[in-house]
Amino acid sequence: MKHTSTLFLFLLIACFSCAQKITSEKSKPFTYTTEVVVPELNIPWGFTFLPDNSILITEKSGELIHFKDGKKTKIAGMPAVTVRGQGGLLDIELHPNYKENNFIYFTYASAEGTERGVNTALMRAVFKDGVLSNQKVLYKAAPNSRKGQHFGSRIAFDSKNRIYFSVGDRGNRDVNPQDITRDCGKIYRLNDDGTIPKDNPFVGVANAKEAIFTYGNRNPQGMETNPFTGEIWAHEHGPKGGDEINIIKKGKNYGWPVISYGINYSGTKFTDITVKEGMEQPLHYWDPSIAPSGMAFVNSDKYPTWQGNVLVGSLKFKYIANCYLENGKVVREEKILQDLGRVRAIEQGIDGYLYVGIEGLGIVKIIPN
Repeated sequence: MKHTSTLFLFLLIACFSCAQKITSEKSKPFTYTTEVVVPELNIPWGFTFLPDNSILITEKSGELIHFKDGKKTKIAGMPAVTVRGQGGLLDIELHPNYKENNFIYFTYASAEGTERGVNTALMRAVFKDGVLSNQKVLYKAAPNSRKGQHFGSRIAFDSKNRIYFSVGDRGNRDVNPQDITRDCGKIYRLNDDGTIPKDNPFVGVANAKEAIFTYGNRNPQGMETNPFTGEIWAHEHGPKGGDEINIIKKGKNYGWPVISYGINYSGTKFTDITVKEGMEQPLHYWDPSIAPSGMAFVNSDKYPTWQGNVLVGSLKFKYIANCYLENGKVVREEKILQDLGRVRAIEQGIDGYLYVGIEGLGIVKIIPN
């Protein structure tokens, strides 16, 4: 009996020591260094990795850049891109079956249309052997506007290869977002060829823009498919306060500008309510605003203490909000990559490392120590 008790005590001490070691490892600060892998970029609005680990980069000025073997090549054959205020060449994504079809998708400010001004367009093209071809506009928001704000725009794909893309309210706050017969202030869903899915929420609704998937959105500049749940997550700029993270659900109204946790830039109120029946509450919001741009989930084993986190770039404060999640909620944040510059885009590369597009600097790799 004495030997049994001694053995039990030994095992208990060993288990306690092991638990302490695990807790200690988890509590250690995660440290990293950064390396500029693509230098001398002005406003790298979006970027995506090709199967050979080269990178396609959109410069807001209208240039599509292919970075391969340390060399930047400007790709010919791009559509006319209008740079107006916040508009220009915006996001870019590969088709999930890019290896088979070579399709790329990008959004940009386009002047096509009968009205003066511009609005956000989505284009599909073939990119093969460094050449762009078979360009096709899949969607063009209307009408054009001469205003310079709130173009959106991010792109994501779901498990059925349907494409989601965002268009901001174009500065027409009180008209566009809550009206499903009008473009802007929306997130759209299309089949990968530009046709409208038959089960889109407003198919068959009189005068509705049938490509709309959600409405009441202000200016979403972050959107990613959650690799753990398959849900589409998005974040959007609030006014002064009230930047939001949302899970995008079919046909839902995200409230702008009827409900908001923000106020006018002048300090006055435009709404007295933050909650209303039939309108979605954000999963998380920031007050004061961080001016979010770019978004990525971490599911790489390169960053064990960050696995499951969602990263959101801040244009205003020049850092990444590293958001820790529990049960689908943000439970805490830490600031990483501080003071390198305005964070515009974030991607997890096919090599498992995290890459960040920073204005005036380039694309930076986060390297764990």
